[in-house]
Amino acid sequence: MLVVVANPGSELAPDAVIGFLEGKVARWQMPDDIVFLPEMPHGATGKVLKTRLREMFKDHRLPTV
Repeated sequence: MLVVVANPGSELAPDAVIGFLEGKVARWQMPDDIVFLPEMPHGATGKVLKTRLREMFKDHRLPTV
């Protein structure tokens, strides 16, 4: 799963992200799902809180093919 924060006012679609990644990353590295957030959760030092992201998406189900 890829978590993306788009620039304010931009219209970004999952297909556009996949199109951008094609040819830049290996096929097995392509995300199974793309989720958009308004902002990443940060801690007091400014680092992204991966534990908070895991908590937010613990019940997330990947789309079926």
